[in-house]
Amino acid sequence: MGIYVYSVVRASHPQRLDGLHGVGEPPATLRTVRTKMLSAVVSDAPEELRPKRRDLSAHQAVQEQLMADGTVLPLQFGFTTTDDDAVRAVLEDGADEFSERLQALDGCVEYHLKAAQDEDALLRQILQESDEARELNEEIRSGRSSPELPLALGELVSREVQARQDRLAAGVLDALRGFAREERSSQPTGNDFLNVSFLVERDNEKSFLDAEQDIAKELGEDFDLRLVGPLPAYSFV
Repeated sequence: MGIYVYSVVRASHPQRLDGLHGVGEPPATLRTVRTKMLSAVVSDAPEELRPKRRDLSAHQAVQEQLMADGTVLPLQFGFTTTDDDAVRAVLEDGADEFSERLQALDGCVEYHLKAAQDEDALLRQILQESDEARELNEEIRSGRSSPELPLALGELVSREVQARQDRLAAGVLDALRGFAREERSSQPTGNDFLNVSFLVERDNEKSFLDAEQDIAKELGEDFDLRLVGPLPAYSFV
């Protein structure tokens, strides 16, 4: 049977695990693997580990409880290894790196922001502001255009969308990064033009949240900003 690893904390962390349980069915018992400087919260790993709701919730509950009592390096769901000795060896070999990262995360939480713009509103904006796009569109609608024009318009609109979304993403990041200790951007998916995590000091949370609300109001109803947090700092481990 393998070992499921939830997170790494300093040895001095309270590590209150009362009332919590681990992943698996029946739920595994939580315990700690300790070294002089660090401690890992672990449990026996189930034979078949899948991201079921109950297991995801158990994993997250451990992170949130530890986060409430101090700084934590939360591992993503599903991290397993062979046995306690393997965990202990990793803690000892990486003691300096783990300690440095814990210091970097002290007093911080993660906020994750995704942003999208209504596609129809963006297209209207391009047609209103781009003379070339508007002229191409009018010629196509007249019925007198050549077959190449719709392709040309599509390529032009695609370039405009990318350029405008890049500027929007850069503007949002510039407005918020001053309120965060670190940021981590990921590739946006779907209609999103922004997918970023911020490491925010707890003392600065209100300022960060106020700034995000100001941006949402400034952008207007054609934009959808989805902010999630506070979270364990998964993106910064």
